[in-house]
Amino acid sequence: MAANNIQFTKIEVQIAKYLFKHYKDRYNARQLARILNVNHSHASKLCNILADKKLLVKEDIGNSTFFSYRYDNKLAIKFMEYMLSLEENDFPKWLSALSHSLKKLNGCIEMGLVFGSSVKTKDFNDVDILLMYNSEKAKDVKKIKDGIRKSELVEKPIRYVDITEKDILQNKENKIFYNMLSGSVVFNNPEKYVEIVRKCRK
Repeated sequence: MAANNIQFTKIEVQIAKYLFKHYKDRYNARQLARILNVNHSHASKLCNILADKKLLVKEDIGNSTFFSYRYDNKLAIKFMEYMLSLEENDFPKWLSALSHSLKKLNGCIEMGLVFGSSVKTKDFNDVDILLMYNSEKAKDVKKIKDGIRKSELVEKPIRYVDITEKDILQNKENKIFYNMLSGSVVFNNPEKYVEIVRKCRK
């Protein structure tokens, strides 16, 4: 990646993040354009630029060109860790009180994600949160979760999925787990999230 080649547009970052998180799937430019609500020819052009920047792998299958993330490139991985570290600032505005409350879990958990309808629309019924931590931290995590509930800063019910890294890796073929990981916003330890995604691909 040459120095004059490193600037990224907002849509390029969206495409790269989407492909990284959806690690089991390949997408063509038409599919990505529909998912991200952008023009098809623009999406196609950006995917090719990202492939030139060594962030995406390009694969011709039949008459279509498919793209996936370049998980084996050290710079591509560092780029994704950095981009995901900014996700905390990109939390939907309607979850800002939640985002603030979840900071209390720092130091107790190894990874934290918000997934489900609450990250997509402000008309959600509950908040789904995945917390990954070791069992010796269970008491501390429970105390913080109780504090968040009692504070009533978050008006909708919060549903937690409490797991260990081993649980994720044992269930990596499970579609529900895949949907949790791929459709989430990272609020704690993006480096660990990147590591988990790479392990789940194996």
